[in-house]
Amino acid sequence: MENKTARLTVLIDPGRKEAFEKLCHAQDMTPSQVMRRLIRAFLNDHGVKLPVPAAKKARR
Repeated sequence: MENKTARLTVLIDPGRKEAFEKLCHAQDMTPSQVMRRLIRAFLNDHGVKLPVPAAKKARR
């Protein structure tokens, strides 16, 4: 995970939010974990390359 974080606020209707949270819980994941995974996949699918953080480089 990155060293620094930034907050992203998403507006969603209450029914979808509740269903999303229940599904995340059923998958033993937090909504934040799922959103980070979705964002990484979206960026990757569209060819967006981000620099590898220094901490990850050291682990390689």
